Amino acid sequence: SEHDIMGAGHASTSIGYAVGLKEGMRLLGHPDAGRVVAVIGDGAMTGGVAFEAIHQAGGLGTPIVVVLNDNGMSIAPNVGALSRYFNRVRLNPRFWHAREGVEGRLSQLPGGIGARFERLGPQLKESIKAFWAPGLFWEELDWAYVGVVDGHDVGALRRALVEAFAAQRPVVVHIATVKGKGFAPAEEGGLEGMETWHAAKPNSISGGAPVAAKPASASAVPKPPTYTQVFGDAMVREIRRDRRVVGITAAMNTGTGLDIVQKAEPEHYFDVGIAEQQAVLFAAGLALEGVKPVCAIYSTFLQRAFDQIVHDVALQDLNVVFAMDRAGLVGDDGPTHHGVFDIAYLRSLPNMTLMAPRDEAMLVHLLHTALRHDGPVGLRYPRGEGVGTPLPDEPRVIEIGTGEILREGRRVALLGYGAGVPKALEAADLLAEDGIDPTVADARFAKPLDAALIAQLCAEHELLVTVEEGVLQGGFGSAVWEHCNEQGIPTPRIIRVGLPDRYVTHGKPALLHAEVGFTGPAIAERIRVALAVGGEIPAGA
Repeated sequence: SEHDIMGAGHASTSIGYAVGLKEGMRLLGHPDAGRVVAVIGDGAMTGGVAFEAIHQAGGLGTPIVVVLNDNGMSIAPNVGALSRYFNRVRLNPRFWHAREGVEGRLSQLPGGIGARFERLGPQLKESIKAFWAPGLFWEELDWAYVGVVDGHDVGALRRALVEAFAAQRPVVVHIATVKGKGFAPAEEGGLEGMETWHAAKPNSISGGAPVAAKPASASAVPKPPTYTQVFGDAMVREIRRDRRVVGITAAMNTGTGLDIVQKAEPEHYFDVGIAEQQAVLFAAGLALEGVKPVCAIYSTFLQRAFDQIVHDVALQDLNVVFAMDRAGLVGDDGPTHHGVFDIAYLRSLPNMTLMAPRDEAMLVHLLHTALRHDGPVGLRYPRGEGVGTPLPDEPRVIEIGTGEILREGRRVALLGYGAGVPKALEAADLLAEDGIDPTVADARFAKPLDAALIAQLCAEHELLVTVEEGVLQGGFGSAVWEHCNEQGIPTPRIIRVGLPDRYVTHGKPALLHAEVGFTGPAIAERIRVALAVGGEIPAGA
């Protein structure tokens, strides 16, 4: 829509945008250029950045309207004539000091009651006003409050918005809605039903009812577990091995697998709401006390807490594990959700250890390793199913900074990191059909690097190919290149395979991987060209 200004996809930011838009209009001399409305959900209101914007708008008196879409709780008491009266008072510019007017009326009540209010002081008056006025919090910050409006009553909602625009001051319109309104399985399923239908897939509803899942055929091969499932199960086992271990989520318990911990070990589970900065600060406090916190946050969402990672964890050298789900291209959620920058934005931090599993079994080992390491750890893994590797009965500690050769070959060495390893193995199989037999190694760590392994690969091959599902600038391949140069290692030709210097659109991961050249066939073709007589190494996608 032409009215939908921003393309950002994470929560809690709309009010801040709105303040900037409206103050920009004032600054440029056309304050009436447009009406600005920010829509924010009750979940997004748990993010601190929303309150920072509320604070600023109230101080400036910025004439914006915030629609607070509240569908996570039941709101019943604040209805009826008295509620409508207070709404009118708060919106009418003649009653800018409406609260003071209420105080005066309390003091003027007959029969000596008003005098008693005066003697009992301001605390009782504030309590009584808070009882009758649900929006007092907003009013204390110089916002007008309208609510609670039935968000499914279009007429009532339009009337509230018309009045809010006329007020020419910061106004919040608090609306109550039902998630999945009109669809019984969502409405009647409680919180579980809402979550199930939060992101319904195409063709999942037919004739007003859920489409029944097709029964699996007897010959169907069971799918491997997802990395998220493996992580959640592994966390429960780690907690039972060491009662100091806890899991922390920023309102994404199911998405990160911590719902498994929530059910199995609820005392070792914490949800801070959509507040990634607080998740990391909270983890730092726990670590100072000797707890072993695991912050399970999507790679892209962890970016919001970068300052806390730098100053409150890495600088203090605390043992906080950042379990970064959705690392790499995540598919239909689009550019805001692709987790492609974490290698680059964490690799520069002193004291930080970075690791990534090539499969679900290695994820179990690396989580175990991270919890036994003395310092901050970034553990990244992709969205979706594993590769089908059997899970270990017991995890083992992997020596920090050590890689592993998976396939011995000659001429070409492919050094993969995390999800890059399966792509490297696929490319090696394709090259073998052409008589080229590459070496394939799993780096396992982007920081510290396995110096001995890199030196060996450089010495024994004429072409070194690094493979990572992250941006190339400042990424794993850059780390290898920097290391070779700084250590004076005789270096063969190097190809870095990764993601391009642009935001990748939304789409199925397989389609996106093909678009950017992050596939086995694409990697194999680049190697064929590089090895050809007189061939040049292609620049990549």
